[in-house]
Amino acid sequence: MAKDKSIFTCRECGGTSAKWLGKCPHCGAWNTLEETAAEPAAGSGKNRFQSLARSQPVATLADIDAADVARTPTGQEELDRVLGGGIVAGGVVLIGGDPGIGKSTLLLQAVDALSTQMKVLYVTGEESGAQIALRARRLGLEGRQVRVAAEIQLERILATIEAEQPAFCVIDSIQTLYSEQLSSAPGSVAQVRECAAQLTRTAKTGGCTIVLVGHVTKEGALAGPRVLEHIVDTVLYFEGDTHSSFRLVRAIKNRFGAVNEIGVFAMTERGLKGVTNPSAIFLSTHGDPVPGACVLVTLEGTRPMLVEIQALVDSGGPSPRRLSVGLDRDRLAMLLAVLHRHAGVACADQDVFVNAVGGVRISEPAADLAVLLAIQSSLRGRPLPRGFIAFGEVGLAGEVRPAPRGQERLKEAAKLGFSIAVVPKANAPKKPIEGLTVHAVERIEEAIDVVRGLT
Repeated sequence: MAKDKSIFTCRECGGTSAKWLGKCPHCGAWNTLEETAAEPAAGSGKNRFQSLARSQPVATLADIDAADVARTPTGQEELDRVLGGGIVAGGVVLIGGDPGIGKSTLLLQAVDALSTQMKVLYVTGEESGAQIALRARRLGLEGRQVRVAAEIQLERILATIEAEQPAFCVIDSIQTLYSEQLSSAPGSVAQVRECAAQLTRTAKTGGCTIVLVGHVTKEGALAGPRVLEHIVDTVLYFEGDTHSSFRLVRAIKNRFGAVNEIGVFAMTERGLKGVTNPSAIFLSTHGDPVPGACVLVTLEGTRPMLVEIQALVDSGGPSPRRLSVGLDRDRLAMLLAVLHRHAGVACADQDVFVNAVGGVRISEPAADLAVLLAIQSSLRGRPLPRGFIAFGEVGLAGEVRPAPRGQERLKEAAKLGFSIAVVPKANAPKKPIEGLTVHAVERIEEAIDVVRGLT
């Protein structure tokens, strides 16, 4: 008998090679090539080109109907915010996060809420039906109309979807599925890629919304080939410390809504509950203002949030440390150099620690001004005034650049009772905001002078 042809696929990047190599020729990773069965060619010679010639009709862009897609709320307001308003028929959502963070809990709650308005199916490959039922009882969910299937073979799952005809389906998780067409083990690059492609095709042709649960690596990235994130419509990341009761769901990719939106949840005995005012959990509850604390108005997607930035400057040794939690460490080193060169505040022989309260991760440069003012406050040992907020990007020349949507940030701060703001000059409001005194600055030394005058 002729031996089946095989290829070697990299589990890191999905690249293929005709023979085994110690180093992947595509991404350079070592010992990542795994043997898989080669897929048969779709056709050859003249017939192959004839099949390619029968293409779909081409339409003019201006003539294509551009109506907004219909959305169905999931019953979880914070999840709907991240999804862009709700689920879309035929959409494919990939959600990843650390083990035990609450992915299955959130999706089980969403499935139960959606079951009252559409047919739903929960496919579990990691737990039995009894375990799902126990979780539902613990969360207080009735689940009278929730259909559950415990299966990991792709062909059987596709047959079940065809028989049940659900409008919403959860696959928990994509790394546990396998297809009989491939000989590799579940979780391999080839299996994950093939199973995700087949499920995506089923969602697009049948109009069923499919949610794929994905494992993450120890570095925090989604496990499997990168193509997994490319073929889905929405990619969500579950963030948060398992020792904390608060969880963040962040949209990294969304073809039907804005990216970088976040939903804030609190883990309770009855499951995950949405937090309507997330600023309250990211602000410390000091009785009196303390040195080294500055409140930042950050923007996550379309939502302005108030986050407290804490800094501690202490005498260091011959090699002072720069440590940041929730902020970019390299950017912290750059800001310290700007503070020394343009504002005359030297921290070269000091240990500098910066932390974003509540475990939130801040990536936007609008946090620069708040970080520098918190460092200056800790170094002087003088707290910033009560009700003080700041935001703005700081450049290497010492200029304070505007932040996007500054008016919404200021209005959110005024709504929560803050009374003093130091902002870039370009973000100064044209009309006064009731209860808020705004100090507009153009350079970092001006901001330092304003703060010294206030304290």
